[in-house]
Amino acid sequence: MFDWKKPTVEMLGRWQPWHKGHTELFKRALEKTGQVCIMYRDVGGVDAGVEGQGDNPFEFEDVKKNINSALSNLGYQEGKEYIVIKVPNIIDISYGRGVGYSFSEHDLGEEIHKISATNIRKDLRSKGKLE
Repeated sequence: MFDWKKPTVEMLGRWQPWHKGHTELFKRALEKTGQVCIMYRDVGGVDAGVEGQGDNPFEFEDVKKNINSALSNLGYQEGKEYIVIKVPNIIDISYGRGVGYSFSEHDLGEEIHKISATNIRKDLRSKGKLE
C-alpha cells in the first residue's frame, strides 16, 4: 500500500502521452524510495504557457489510463508502488535553502532521450487516432 508518510519521489509532467521514456524514468525514480507520486499538470486542451508546450490533447482521465496501462503491464500497481494525481499547471518550482528534497536528472541513454511525445502525437494524428 502507498504510504503517504514514507519518503517518495515525485514525477511532475504533462504526460502527453505517457511513453517508454517516462516508464524508464519511473523505474529509476522507484529505485530511490520504493514509491512514486506521478503528478499530472492539468493542461489538457490548453496551451501550458511554456514555449513548446502548446499541444496537450490528453485530459487527466486519459493520461491516468495511459500511465496505469503502461505500468500495470510491467506488474506495478497504482496505490502500491505509485499514485497518479492531478495538480495545477505548475511551471516553476521555487524553493529556499535546506528544504529537505533534491532535484535529480537521470541519463536514460540516447535511445530513450530520443523518444518524443511531440512525434508520438504527430504519428497518432496521421493515423487518425488523435484530432
